[in-house]
Amino acid sequence: MFGRLIRSPLKLIPRSAVVPILQGPLRGKKWIAGSSTHGCWVGSFEYEKQLAFRRAVSRGDVVYDLGANVGFYTLLASVLTGEAGHVYSFEPLAANATILRRHLAMNRIRNCTVLQVAVAASDSVARFDPSSSGDLAHLSETGTERVKTVALDSLFAAGQIRAPRVIKIDVEGAELEALCGAVRLMEAHRPVILLATHGAEVHAGCLKFLRDRGYRLESLTVDPMEISAEILARP
Repeated sequence: MFGRLIRSPLKLIPRSAVVPILQGPLRGKKWIAGSSTHGCWVGSFEYEKQLAFRRAVSRGDVVYDLGANVGFYTLLASVLTGEAGHVYSFEPLAANATILRRHLAMNRIRNCTVLQVAVAASDSVARFDPSSSGDLAHLSETGTERVKTVALDSLFAAGQIRAPRVIKIDVEGAELEALCGAVRLMEAHRPVILLATHGAEVHAGCLKFLRDRGYRLESLTVDPMEISAEILARP
């Protein structure tokens, strides 16, 4: 009840309003209020995961943001890496990518490249479900849209992206596919990975994949590793 009372005034803020982010490394950056949960600009969004991300990213790093959505972690990575670093933001949903680019433009972010594609195991075209909420859009055999898919290994081999130091993956069920498309990158460059999994089968597959490649895993939630939806993987 108390939490609802605290949040109720937020409903009065127009969705299109541009507001300052109130705390953390992004304090003072501009954010479109209705583009995602209000926690993004209040500063409380995924707090534990945000702290782990902040500890993993350093000045000059290259960061991949897979499932960038409207850009919270992209903005955070941009600030943490600085001018010498770079962020590659992967977001297939056009509506999300449009807002992501607006967030970058209004904050004058210049160390970020947006790729409007889905990351998967191979380069192809796949069906995509935009969902009723941009947060839940995902690859699906019954999807009503088609999107281009890319493997990170292919992009790197073609010289289109630099080698990563940190990879954040939150792709609504396609996590194992994304990892499978980055085998050579992972073996050669050993990035730190922050992984959000969706579904028990995908979760188990991701854990095995990472362990088989010598990664040490840590739960970012109170749940044990085998059921935690948020994982930190270190080489």
